[in-house]
Amino acid sequence: MARLNDMTVRALRTAEGEDRKEVWFDEKGLGMRVSKTGRKSWVYVYHYAGKSRRMTFGTYPSIGVADVRVLHAAAVKDVTEGRDPGSAVQAERLAQNQAITVQGLADEYLRLHAVKKRSGQEDRRMLLRDVLPAWGSVKANEIARRDVIRLLDQVVERGAPIAANRVLALVRKMFNFGIERSLIDANPCDRVKPPSARVVRERTLSLEEIRAFWHGLASAKMAEEIKLALKFQLVTAQRKGEIAKAEWSEVDFESRTWTISADKAKNGRAHRVPLSELAMSILMQIRKLSEERKYWMPSRSGDKPMLETAIDHALRRNLSALNLEDVTPHDLRRTAATMMSSLGVQRITLSRILNHTDSSVTAVYDRHSYDQEKRAALDLWAAQLGGILDSKRLAA
Repeated sequence: MARLNDMTVRALRTAEGEDRKEVWFDEKGLGMRVSKTGRKSWVYVYHYAGKSRRMTFGTYPSIGVADVRVLHAAAVKDVTEGRDPGSAVQAERLAQNQAITVQGLADEYLRLHAVKKRSGQEDRRMLLRDVLPAWGSVKANEIARRDVIRLLDQVVERGAPIAANRVLALVRKMFNFGIERSLIDANPCDRVKPPSARVVRERTLSLEEIRAFWHGLASAKMAEEIKLALKFQLVTAQRKGEIAKAEWSEVDFESRTWTISADKAKNGRAHRVPLSELAMSILMQIRKLSEERKYWMPSRSGDKPMLETAIDHALRRNLSALNLEDVTPHDLRRTAATMMSSLGVQRITLSRILNHTDSSVTAVYDRHSYDQEKRAALDLWAAQLGGILDSKRLAA
């Protein structure tokens, strides 16, 4: 029987031709199994309910001599007091084997939560690109804060610091979802800061850039419906994603009104958009291209709307041809809002046109639709835009 100390344990080896051996120490029932590869596992043999049983405490040196003394003492106490020390270990191992992986957690998140979000497809894309290749097979409860930081560093290193912020927000949301559904117990994103400071974008187009954008679209290499969608966004100041998902059933041609349903609006609140003559002219051109299909901007299959990222990519690829720099579709919305503000449109009306969320006490009691004010403001902007572009080329 060997003495239990680091020197003795480090010296343990199998004999030549021996696959493994077991060595017992001068501690009740405590031993070590040594393999020919050098792996050393702590073993405890005890009697419970009239039967001899065996359990392991882990491997050396991960579990050192001091550590195993503590574990052994606790196990001996359990046996003395009539408890089976191995049952807790088995239960923990069973729970670990049944624990959900990050892939499983992502599947549940996408199926039960992301499907309800307008950005659900973007969540899926980020998970497939940035998260699951690294973590998919790992147990979700084994992901630590250092793993999150390492993942974000990799996204930043490929030159996408803002994308890293979005990945962090998504992973944090997914793990919180797992906690709410009792799939996991902790969120490894706690106290992890976004790797990049959020920059509030302020880009608006000048009068010259508005002309270059509008007239340059005629020769731009992009689908006609995307050209028209970009023009429509500048004229109406609405969100790109809401335009991409719009359906013809949402348009009242008689009253010249487009109603964005609550499930499509970013803030979850239904929104009526009065359409100017210019907006209606563009919309009728879009209608001809859609061939009476359900969506304004149908995908190739026709039963789904076009992905809004297609609009982003089309504009980005054509910036040089349009003689523009650093312009995104959202900048068209910001430009329209800025121009309306410069024309004297009141901020409350502008906020209603943009369908911004107002959580103030006044907003709770103000149930005025502002439809007339919105129509007047959008008509005013359309007239101003016509003057900027030169009325002879409005239909170009």
